[in-house]
Amino acid sequence: MRYIIVGAGAVGGTIGARLFQGGHEVVLVARGAHYEALRRRGLRLITPDSDQVFDIPAADGPVPTRDGDVLVLATKSQDTIAALAPWPTDLPVVCAQNGVANERTVLRRFERVYGMCVWLPAQHLEPGVVAAHGYPRSGMLHVGRYPQGVDELAEQMATDLAKSGFLARATADAMYWKYGKLMNNLGNAAEALCGRVPGLDRLFDRVKAEGQAILEEARIPFSSQQEEVELRGHEVDVRQIDGTPRGGGSSWQSLARGSGTIEADYLNGEIVLIGRELGLPTPVNEVLQREANRAAQDKRAPGSMTVETLEALIDERSAAGSR
Repeated sequence: MRYIIVGAGAVGGTIGARLFQGGHEVVLVARGAHYEALRRRGLRLITPDSDQVFDIPAADGPVPTRDGDVLVLATKSQDTIAALAPWPTDLPVVCAQNGVANERTVLRRFERVYGMCVWLPAQHLEPGVVAAHGYPRSGMLHVGRYPQGVDELAEQMATDLAKSGFLARATADAMYWKYGKLMNNLGNAAEALCGRVPGLDRLFDRVKAEGQAILEEARIPFSSQQEEVELRGHEVDVRQIDGTPRGGGSSWQSLARGSGTIEADYLNGEIVLIGRELGLPTPVNEVLQREANRAAQDKRAPGSMTVETLEALIDERSAAGSR
C-alpha cells in the first residue's frame, strides 16, 4: 500500500514521515516553498528525542496512481475541495482533518471515504520542517469507514500506523471521536486571536459549554475529554523540544504563517450551523468564527486581540440576540 499524503504540514508531515520511517511507501504532496524544500532537502522531522531528515518523494500536484494507493487528506478543511479536485475518484480517501464536515463533502465524489480523528501535537512554521511534540508516540489516531464501520483497509491502516509510532486503532465510530475532538477545537480561534494569556480559560469554558449544549440538543453523540485522556494514557504525552518552542494549535499556526485563511468556518462554524438549524443562538461561537476570519483575512499575527475585547464582543452579541 502506498500512502499519498495530500497536505504535508504538521499533521500530514508527521504521519508521512513516521510511515516512511516504518518502511512504508509514501509520497508527500505540498505547495510553494514547502514543496521546494521537500524536493531539495527532504522532510526534517524534529521530535523530543530525535532530529532527522527523510528523503521522501514529494510532488506539488497529482502523481500517477495505481492499485493500492490511499489518499490521506491532511489539509485544512477550507482547502478540501480544491485539494482533491485533480485526483481520481476511485481512490480511497482518509480525512485526517479537524472538523466533521469533510467526510460528507468528500463522499459526494469519492465512494470510499474514511474518517480519522487526529490527536497529534505538532507544528509546521518553516518550509521543509515539522516539529512533533508527542512522546513516546507521536499521536493518537482513530480511523474507520465513513459514515461508520470497519473494513480491511481501515484495519490495515491502523496496523501500519501503530507500527510506525502512533497509538492507532480501527473503530466503527470514528465520527464519535471526531465530534469529541471538535469540542476541544472550539477554543482554537480564541487561542489564535488572544494568544496563551491569563483569562483564556474563561473563553474556552464558554465556547465549549455552548458547543456541548448544541450537540446535546441535536442528539449528536461525542466523546468526552476524559475518554480521550484515559485512552491516550501515557502513550502520547506532550513534551518540549530544545530549541523549538511549541506555539499554538492549528488556527494559531495559520495566523502565524499569514496564510490568509483559517478553519473557523468548520470548527466554530459547525456549531453555528447546527444552532441555526435548530433555531438556537450560538453567540460565543458566532463571534469567534467572525473574528478569526477577519484576523486571517487581514493577516494579523496571533495574539492581536485581548481576552477582554473578545469577551465584550461576545457579551454584546449575546445581549443583541436576547432582545
